[in-house]
Amino acid sequence: MNRLLIRPGAIGDCLLCFPALEHLKAEYTEVWTPSAVVPLIQFADKVRSIVGTGLDLAGVGDLEIPAGLQRELRSFASVVSWYGANRQEFRDALSRAGIGCEFHAALPPQGYRGHATDFFCRQVRAPAGAAPHIAVRAASPRNTVVIHPFSGSPRKNWPLDKFRELAYRLPCEVDWVCGPDEHLSCAMHFDNLAELASWMRGARLYIGNDSGITHLAAAAGCETIALFGPTDAAVWAPRGPNVTVIGSKAIAELPVDQVWTAVQDRMAGKSPPI
Repeated sequence: MNRLLIRPGAIGDCLLCFPALEHLKAEYTEVWTPSAVVPLIQFADKVRSIVGTGLDLAGVGDLEIPAGLQRELRSFASVVSWYGANRQEFRDALSRAGIGCEFHAALPPQGYRGHATDFFCRQVRAPAGAAPHIAVRAASPRNTVVIHPFSGSPRKNWPLDKFRELAYRLPCEVDWVCGPDEHLSCAMHFDNLAELASWMRGARLYIGNDSGITHLAAAAGCETIALFGPTDAAVWAPRGPNVTVIGSKAIAELPVDQVWTAVQDRMAGKSPPI
């Protein structure tokens, strides 16, 4: 059977959905996802950027599903989509075109108390408890700590001056890093997330905010410290034995000493509980 999986969303949201996507692998599997996520999907036979497929215009106003898109969607025996669950006009357009599609919510509902990965896995009847994983060939090991001080929202960011104070305490060199569309003087910059994952995997430790890059580090197997603020870490934190999560609703007030203790434990091979 050939199957199409459509997964939009931010980098972290997509990564947390990876176990569910992999559970749906068919004899032939194609995935449509954001451009940044394309190089990270390893299980599929073909991966395409969702941009340019025409999905975003289908059902808008009086627009019907373009003929080319209809042919593509009909070429699959199964279409499973995390896009369009809340777009009734899109679902109606598919129905009028006679195209079957299994829809799932792209995010857990407000008030959900479990982990997001388990939510996505339950949608497709996959076992709970999985952690997203990306197989990477690590760059040459180096005695450095990678720090990514950004996220998708300033509300999620630990103050940059605290990151700098933490960096000053570290007993090794620090590699500052930026993701796509981020800028910091003297920081490494990567547009390809697979290359970023490989580079981070060669470091001794990764430290970052609640961000897609932090989820990427954890999924790639990096020793990871994730700093969480207003977002519920019980739902959205990266998973794995290599991950330490430090949560503080007022993230700007999170003491450097608390993070420093976690860094020392992680670098010494200890794994404090989340």
